[in-house]
Amino acid sequence: MADIFHTAQAGSFFGGKFLVAMPAMRDEQFGRSLVYLIDHSDEGAMGLIVNKPLIDQSFSRLCSHLDVDVHGPQNIPLVFGGPVEKQRGFVLHSDDYGQAHDCKALPHGLALSATKNVISDLAQGRGPRDAIVAMGFAGWADGQLESEIARNDWLIVDADPALIFSADHGDKWESALKQSGIDPRLLSTTAGHA
Repeated sequence: MADIFHTAQAGSFFGGKFLVAMPAMRDEQFGRSLVYLIDHSDEGAMGLIVNKPLIDQSFSRLCSHLDVDVHGPQNIPLVFGGPVEKQRGFVLHSDDYGQAHDCKALPHGLALSATKNVISDLAQGRGPRDAIVAMGFAGWADGQLESEIARNDWLIVDADPALIFSADHGDKWESALKQSGIDPRLLSTTAGHA
């Protein structure tokens, strides 16, 4: 996992926050996206889009592809995590999962795993209490995310694990804004600078 995750210290920059795509977002893949920022350092940033379900895929289909038998819950959400390494799965989950050596600890009682073990344990009903599987991730080079924030592409708000694991993907973007005291109807679709 070290080749994917940055080595930034917990709490650095905006790690552990939500990035909320602003209405004027130019990139179609990120329009109305809610991104949980896994890591953000002077080396770049990594996040997972948590509100774009993969309609043509399912957890049971993923398990079949990985030759994993399913004997537990099959309603684990699969989402488009971002445009980088779209064939690779990342499991964002509650930190109650006992495989700590395979997990990256995150703020808010969360953890991230990127091994087949966590998929197998979820399929057997002995995985973490809460989980979402993201196919791919969003990545930014050094300074890229800061430029996008300055361009008003993203709003940074406090993350809420309940929103990450909510089954109502269509409301996550708006709910993140409302929880931050922002009325989405009042956001302009054009960026401006004073």
